[in-house]
Amino acid sequence: MAVLLSGRGSNFLALAAACGRGEVPAEIVLVLSNRAEAPGLQRARELGIPAQAIPSRGLSREEHEALLLQALRQVQAEWVCLAGYTRLLSAQFVAAFPRRILNIHPALLPAFPGLDAQRQAWEYGVKVTGCTVHLVDEGCDTGPIVLQRTVEVREEDTPETLSARILEQEHIAYPQALRWLLTRPWRVEGRRVVFLPVT
Repeated sequence: MAVLLSGRGSNFLALAAACGRGEVPAEIVLVLSNRAEAPGLQRARELGIPAQAIPSRGLSREEHEALLLQALRQVQAEWVCLAGYTRLLSAQFVAAFPRRILNIHPALLPAFPGLDAQRQAWEYGVKVTGCTVHLVDEGCDTGPIVLQRTVEVREEDTPETLSARILEQEHIAYPQALRWLLTRPWRVEGRRVVFLPVT
């Protein structure tokens, strides 16, 4: 699989650690970022994982995604995991990996899609939030949900403390969801990911 990130890549590191422990039967063959300065790229290199920046500045989305797809095909990536990747993928990109692009979002979708979801939840005053692992479609955080984990919102929380506790659950949820998808039979029924009994 390949990982796309735009920042520090903590979810990438959680996935890499789970793969290294044998919990997820996959190998990360490439880490890509649209930002050359993304700390996640350096972390990947430190782990011996090929890492490449393909800056998006000055390119149309079509041009940028063509370069991403070229890099992904060169390493024969079968799955793509988004780990803090801040660009919305086009329908054409999604179609190149049908139901094989995974994302994690720091809220209980369909509530609070898009950027800064933790602050959105905190400002709204919800009592429970969390994180969602979902398959990616052409919308913004609208794909079929694979797994969710909840986080209680405490009275003393700030957006920062809430974000930190959600992140802890993200690092558990993302490897677990990927492991399920790779080791259990499943299908998509409407908007639902249904895991089937192992025969």
